[in-house]
Amino acid sequence: MIVHTLRFAFKDGTTEEQKAQVLALMRRTASVESVSFATVGQSLGDPAEGLTHAYCVGIEDLEALERYMHDPVHLAGDPEIIPHLAKIAVGPDLSDDMAPELAGEITALHAKKAAMHPEWAAQLEPLVEIQIASGQSDRS
Repeated sequence: MIVHTLRFAFKDGTTEEQKAQVLALMRRTASVESVSFATVGQSLGDPAEGLTHAYCVGIEDLEALERYMHDPVHLAGDPEIIPHLAKIAVGPDLSDDMAPELAGEITALHAKKAAMHPEWAAQLEPLVEIQIASGQSDRS
């Protein structure tokens, strides 16, 4: 199982109605066939980080992850979601698969998607901070 987590903040000025719509779109993405379990809602982390909401999906394996990343529902939702976000912290993700190459394989899948959808990657890149398991972060 691969567990993918996002914590995020909405842009200033985003209305409650817009926030509700974004969360509904995220729940729609989290309900695609390749997702085993999911939750979308408030972030329970340190409020000082400014990350108010969270998205978490459990995905069975790399094959399911690739289906998830390229699912038409996922691809359709992101352009409606991303413009409302100020900041996204990705991870740290986790897995019960102990293969040492797993993180690199996941990164390669993300790079493949970014190459296939450069507009998506360009929209996302300035918002994303990758959370490394040690607690450090890396701007992506």
